Amino acid sequence: MTVSRTIMIVGNGPVPEGAAPVIDAADLVIRFNDCRSCGAGGEKTDIVAVCNTGRPALAMLGGGGWKSNAAVRQAREIWCARAAEKFRELRPEIEKRHPHLDDLCDDYTDGFRAFAEATGRAFHTVPASTHENADAELKRFGPGDYVVPSSGLIVVAEVLAHWCGASDRVVIAGFGHAGWEWHPFAAERRYVDDLISKGRLARLDQNYLSAFAQGA
Repeated sequence: MTVSRTIMIVGNGPVPEGAAPVIDAADLVIRFNDCRSCGAGGEKTDIVAVCNTGRPALAMLGGGGWKSNAAVRQAREIWCARAAEKFRELRPEIEKRHPHLDDLCDDYTDGFRAFAEATGRAFHTVPASTHENADAELKRFGPGDYVVPSSGLIVVAEVLAHWCGASDRVVIAGFGHAGWEWHPFAAERRYVDDLISKGRLARLDQNYLSAFAQGA
């Protein structure tokens, strides 16, 4: 199959040695939040997907560091990974079951939209349906008790559902499937592995790097 585009979704976890030129050669590169993946994970950044609720969002918008970040300045689009209406729906149950997460559903979408408009960038909010479909898929992999899927998984689901063509190759890098205790990371790993086994997704690992070096 001839690949039309390579879409690289780069998380903030470790990437294998030699990944930078492979990531930078992709047609479209998506990074997250403060783009800590830059450096060992290359520099090219077309889209920055942000966690637009709770403390991470407040930290990004509240100081000058995120807006002046080199990767953010390079990006031509800003995506908000969390649908405001979905988190309004979730708020009562989250506040009941997890009172320490009382600010998780505070929405800052308007701040990111204003930043995108003021700096001439495109803006997109991942719809609630993508979150709900991800929840439904995760049930197949025994997620246990969790609050919400990670932003990384939501963006993977959004790209596969709405942003890639049949001949595009979607590759993830820097996805350690570990972090905040209330994301279902073990189930997310199994879900991603299932997508890889079905050929819908690829993981940038040493096998991928070897194939890239050989021009595959």
